[in-house]
Amino acid sequence: MKLSEAVKPISYLKAHAAEVMRDVSEHRRTVVITLNGEAKAVLQDVHVYEELQASLAMLRLLAQSRKSARAGRLTLLAAAFRRVRRRVKRSDRG
Repeated sequence: MKLSEAVKPISYLKAHAAEVMRDVSEHRRTVVITLNGEAKAVLQDVHVYEELQASLAMLRLLAQSRKSARAGRLTLLAAAFRRVRRRVKRSDRG
């Protein structure tokens, strides 16, 4: 969708709410709502929103991992697996 088609004034949303919601939902589109010519809100399909939130969470994890690596807080894969195996053995005995 072109950005010019995705920007709608709030008056358009008020007059065509059902149509806009149907379009957002069926076509997974995002609509920018303006008030007095200024962007104020975004209307988005819930599945698109959930995917975006999941992507952001993954990016946060990656950023934290890079930060930890730069700070020298690393564990070799083999050592990490040994530690997990020890914990699993302890919990099996417990």
